[in-house]
Amino acid sequence: MFPAPTTHPRTVRSAHRDGEITAWALAAGGGDREAAECFVRATYDDVRRFVAHLSADVPGADDLAQETYLRALTSLAKFAGRSCARTWLLSIARCVVIDRYRSAAARPRVADTLDWQTAAERAQPRHLPGFDETVAVFDALDAMDPSRREAFVLTQLLGLSYAEAASAAGCPVGTVRSRVARARRDLTSVWQPARSSRNHVS
Repeated sequence: MFPAPTTHPRTVRSAHRDGEITAWALAAGGGDREAAECFVRATYDDVRRFVAHLSADVPGADDLAQETYLRALTSLAKFAGRSCARTWLLSIARCVVIDRYRSAAARPRVADTLDWQTAAERAQPRHLPGFDETVAVFDALDAMDPSRREAFVLTQLLGLSYAEAASAAGCPVGTVRSRVARARRDLTSVWQPARSSRNHVS
């Protein structure tokens, strides 16, 4: 299995960075192991966040990311660089999550999905500035329509363009724009009452 990177430097969204990632993918497809390692390290954080949000399964995100890279690295020899390698990789991650859902649906349900608030409480101490807001956003994302959540995560959290998100999600650009707009409305409808309630109490 491929080890998760020990550090996750913030990825700068730029054409140069995407070109660099694509170049690593092409080199890795030709057998360059060092390029393969660079490709994984440069994209791992985005893949993990994407599958965590899309699946609403924070503890299982690393397993889903590992499966994504297993599929991707065995397919790199066929990657021709016609699109950004990161967009191609996220489309594989999406298929991994879909396959996991299908597999889970075929088995008897033994437990409810871990809720976002529990995950946030384990990841961040309480009583810190922004904690309640973070939990509120996670709760809202968890309750959101899956297609809207996917479009929102791809564009607003991972920084993909609408065209790149459409390619990753396998739908028209206009559909992504519509889903993002609706996701924003969903978040606003949840966020404003919560803020008003806290202001009223204080």
